[in-house]
Amino acid sequence: MRDVESIKQIFLKNNGMMRTSQLTKEKIYYADISFLLEKGYIEKVRTGYYIWVDNQNFSEVATLSRLFPDGILCMNTALCYYGYSDRTPVEWHIAVSKHSNKSRFNIDYPFIKPYYVASDILELGICECIIDESPVRMYDKERVICDCLRYRNKMDKEIFNKAIQNYVSDTSKNIPKLMEYATKLRCASLAKNLIGVWL
Repeated sequence: MRDVESIKQIFLKNNGMMRTSQLTKEKIYYADISFLLEKGYIEKVRTGYYIWVDNQNFSEVATLSRLFPDGILCMNTALCYYGYSDRTPVEWHIAVSKHSNKSRFNIDYPFIKPYYVASDILELGICECIIDESPVRMYDKERVICDCLRYRNKMDKEIFNKAIQNYVSDTSKNIPKLMEYATKLRCASLAKNLIGVWL
């Protein structure tokens, strides 16, 4: 059995999270992993992925980026980031290809709410943001508002209304871009009716 401190340092070099293949390369084998799990030093977040439990610098968003490099932060997560909602979501809302294997998202940590999106509109409106010092892919403000329009019947009404009002009062909003996206996402008439009222 390797000593715990040396294994901890290996985890920390990997941002507190490692795959089974990485552990094997470091000569940390099944017996070591079982011991670390049993003693509570590490936790299994999904098949083949482990995190070091007491890593103070470890952030959920770093885990998210490593588990789902293809994911794009969207909906309530993005609304909170842009200050359009004051409710912190209990789940990370991420957009992924509609062809994604749904079992990927059956994990204990972090909590995920996937949105399965057609490939022709998946990349529309992506930008890069920094959360907890980690670079992440997220939809820009205009794409997020268009998605709110598209999913309005599944959203909390208060969150939806606040998001629209906060977007309208945002001095950095880009209405031409919003309408361009809305046309591609087939919600242009909704955008005119619901947002036009506030302008």
